[in-house]
Amino acid sequence: MSETLQAPGDHDQGGKSGPVSHETTAAVPRRRPSLAILIAVTALGPMALNIFMPSMPGMQAVFNTDMATIQFTLSLYLFGVAVSQLFLGPLSDRFGRRPVLLWGMLLFLVGTLLCAFAGTIGELIVGRIVQAVGGCAGLVLGRAIVRDTHSREESASMIGYITMAMVVAPMMAPLLGGIIDDLFGWQASFFLLFAVGAVVVLLAWRFLIETHTDRSAVAGPASMLRGFGTLLKDTAFAGYAINIAFTTAVFFAFLAGAPFIMIEIMGRPPSEYGIYFVLNGASYMAGNFLSGVLSTRVGPERMVFSGSLIALVGVALLTGLALSGEMIPIMLFGPVMLVGLANGLSLPNATASAISIRPDLAGTASGLTGFLQMMVGALASFVVGQVQTDSALPMVMVMTAAAVIAFLGYLVARTALALRPAAEGLSPGGD
Repeated sequence: MSETLQAPGDHDQGGKSGPVSHETTAAVPRRRPSLAILIAVTALGPMALNIFMPSMPGMQAVFNTDMATIQFTLSLYLFGVAVSQLFLGPLSDRFGRRPVLLWGMLLFLVGTLLCAFAGTIGELIVGRIVQAVGGCAGLVLGRAIVRDTHSREESASMIGYITMAMVVAPMMAPLLGGIIDDLFGWQASFFLLFAVGAVVVLLAWRFLIETHTDRSAVAGPASMLRGFGTLLKDTAFAGYAINIAFTTAVFFAFLAGAPFIMIEIMGRPPSEYGIYFVLNGASYMAGNFLSGVLSTRVGPERMVFSGSLIALVGVALLTGLALSGEMIPIMLFGPVMLVGLANGLSLPNATASAISIRPDLAGTASGLTGFLQMMVGALASFVVGQVQTDSALPMVMVMTAAAVIAFLGYLVARTALALRPAAEGLSPGGD
């Protein structure tokens, strides 16, 4: 671990100022963590989010409450993920990726048990928040670990491959959760999550290596806050962050509204919702595969543009179908498959681009983008829960607005990069 090298594509800039000059300060370990470990720790949080979805409509009877209150188990989960990422990223810049990740996953196990034994809706919500705070460690630190050990273009490709592989668990989670709910009740999903989480913790403790060995850039809380300010003042970073956040909001708006539409309005069982959700996961996985294959060839900027544009087409199609009259499941899930493909193309590349603005602050950038991503996603899910009617239109309108804002965020980032002197950082072509 004492021998280090520069990331591929990272070259000395002769002391010139700007984002690229910081690239030389981020030493990259010769050893790289196992791809399987990165997949496992990254998948845990999304699996916990998605496996509970089919159980949400039935929670109204279990806890004698309304759907708006049940929605808090989703929106506050996302809120917990958002806020904790804001701190976990900078903490990992200061103390290292490995210890922060391990403590986070242990907290995930505690939260999962709180959920499984919850006797009231309030206890369940608290458990979900604790579960979210711990589970998001893999999300934010997985990205930072990739950037520790890869160049920008390689990071986009690696994130694409990791997401493609790890999406199998979240993709199958609603189907599995629906079947388990039908057979054993909602608590069984949390017991399964605990067992899976315990295995992941043991594997990470045994095999995960430390990748962030140069921690001079962030010396304490004040430096963490300065890192947030430094990143937010960069227009290119802000544009990417907007694109990431609202691209995610499109999907989380769907997550908030689709179970109610499918189960309550269409009268379909939770297991059928899980089956259709697999189609969305497959399309997202296909997008991530294409991202892994194409990012190093065509560049991250073109990938973000393509994904953002395809998402607009998908929500436009969904809007047209929702306005046409009564919907059937394939009319609901079909256009969202296009959105899933688009997200798979754009999110890995936008994320790699955002955390490459300042590689010396990769953990801080990953945490900040993750915070904005989940905060906006939580807001979208909350809005859908509050305006939900016996129609798909409220959900569709939130999805459309988010897709438009995401595309505008991409345009902001690209314009900022085009105006930036070549010596100062990333080119709009992703070179």
